Amino acid sequence: MAESRQLAVIMFSDIVGYTAMMQHDESHALVVLSRFKNQINRMVQEYHGELIQYYGDGALVMFTNSFDAVNCARFLQQIFGEEPLVPVRIGIHMGDIIYQEGNVFGDAVNVASRIQSMAVPGSVMLSGAVQFQLKNKPEFTLESLGNFEFKNVDEPMEIFALSGNGLPVPQREELHGKFKEKEAFKSIAVLPFVNMSNDPEQEYFSDGMAEEIINSLTHLKDLHVAGRTSSFQFKGKNIDLREVGKKLAVRTVLEGSVRKQGNRIRITAQLIDVDDGYHLWSEKYDREMNDLFAVQDEIALAITEKLLVSLLKTDRDRITKSYTQSTEAYELLLKGRFFLSRRGTSLVTSIECFQKAIAMDPGFALAHSSYAVAVLLLATYGLVPPGQVMASAKKSAEKALQLDPGLSQPYCSLGYYNTCHEWNWEEGKKNFLKSLELNPRYAEGHFRYAWNYLACVEGKFDQAEKHCKIAIQLEPLSSICYATYSLVLHGSGKFEEALAACKTGIELDANSFVCHLNAGRTQSELKQFEEAIFSYETAMKLSNRHHFTVSGLIWTHCMAGSFDKARELMNELKERSVKEYIAKTVMGMSAAYLGDIDAAFDYLETAINDREPVLLLLKYDRLVPPALRDDYRFKSILNRIGFPD
Repeated sequence: MAESRQLAVIMFSDIVGYTAMMQHDESHALVVLSRFKNQINRMVQEYHGELIQYYGDGALVMFTNSFDAVNCARFLQQIFGEEPLVPVRIGIHMGDIIYQEGNVFGDAVNVASRIQSMAVPGSVMLSGAVQFQLKNKPEFTLESLGNFEFKNVDEPMEIFALSGNGLPVPQREELHGKFKEKEAFKSIAVLPFVNMSNDPEQEYFSDGMAEEIINSLTHLKDLHVAGRTSSFQFKGKNIDLREVGKKLAVRTVLEGSVRKQGNRIRITAQLIDVDDGYHLWSEKYDREMNDLFAVQDEIALAITEKLLVSLLKTDRDRITKSYTQSTEAYELLLKGRFFLSRRGTSLVTSIECFQKAIAMDPGFALAHSSYAVAVLLLATYGLVPPGQVMASAKKSAEKALQLDPGLSQPYCSLGYYNTCHEWNWEEGKKNFLKSLELNPRYAEGHFRYAWNYLACVEGKFDQAEKHCKIAIQLEPLSSICYATYSLVLHGSGKFEEALAACKTGIELDANSFVCHLNAGRTQSELKQFEEAIFSYETAMKLSNRHHFTVSGLIWTHCMAGSFDKARELMNELKERSVKEYIAKTVMGMSAAYLGDIDAAFDYLETAINDREPVLLLLKYDRLVPPALRDDYRFKSILNRIGFPD
């Protein structure tokens, strides 16, 4: 029995109220059904779809792309809106299907049917996956209806309505369908706590309190918890909580404040229903600093009680676990995480904080784990020679696991280290998967595994896309998730989609130099050289001329034929390399673009000796210049790195 798996766009449609129509006027109902089938047959053929089957008063259709599917749906509804009227609702979703002897099965089919069930007569509803494909198609106007939880669908989904040309866009309260029963508010976003202290530098402490509560709650399998990066997008903003609920797909929000004076703290916390603003729970705590961990436990446990989350003993152990008894070491951890989230040169400050915390309490697992992450990022962005620091990252990650084998983050760090520094692919994959096994909601674990292993090492871009999409679902407002997704899409040759992902990331954070950098990479590939130069120059301004951005601009100028400008920038990097570390991999690629192939391989030799993480780009990156890739020495470089076949 022939069976294949493929990515497809599924369209479900049916006639609303057909059973009642038959009971009222059978002859009219048959005319309506005949018109429905005739138009489906005609329009599906015109828009290159495949009619899979009719089922009573409904139809299941498959398309190869979102553009044709939505166009077909739009014109069908315009036709059905003319006399004699055919009250049809349409739902569209894109995803993996199993195709077997003319029949289709799989989650994509089930989700499309769920979306159709919520539609109203005359409307076209579609999923975020379809909407993402249409971002650069001005002929379509889409309106978000918010996030919905469907029966037998694990994660909440954002649903859009096609508007214009008389198509109805219903209000949320009008929508009914195959939704999950509303189960006692089992979703939450923890917003950054407000710093009420006189010292503005205490901001790290209030942010850290919220982050610690997030980390505790993510261990509860019954509770959907919005990620830290997404929740912190609302920091300092006066925003309607309903908007927070809509964007983060949550029904409750925890907000609060922290006032720290000497050894005294006052913490307030309120749990709020985003639908009506009702306070489900609120509390104020006046304590000594040495009671801080007990307060965090009380808040986490109170939330589980109010949200009616079942709490097993293992869950309770995880959310009430204290990793240190030293409040000074704990404060240093919070301060380090605060600077870690800022990236750039703030990484150096974060490392200093983590080192001090470890010195105060060598048994502080989270400090070891966070130190490993900071060091790996320092090497990733080419701020220091990797060989000088990577061993210390591995040592700290292993120490964290020795102290607490249940932490997921150190396994991700080890997976990254094994892959990018040791080139031990098997061990790297094992550690990445262990990290995701311990915490399937760890967004960074998903996008690091997607890019640093699946895309760069194995070239399995379809699987990498899957993990990037999971990361985006977990952190829908994270620009770095979209930046990584754009790299994966670029690697698989989906340039328009890659550019759309960059633009979404920039909309979320206009200061994300990585998203501007990746936009420049993709625009160069599309031969949109003016746009690429603008993107790279924007990235340079935001990153204080990070050498990745300067290198990308060199490549683009060479591709556009502006070799004099490229040489000026190359000279800049050569001069800077005397005083600062410049990744030799990108220097080698720049030399190759400028025609100096021997120099390019000299740079790559140094990069191999330094075990630069960016070397993993060489096998599959489409921006590796042909003059480099076609040289007989290039295969030797790949063999020495030892990429798997």
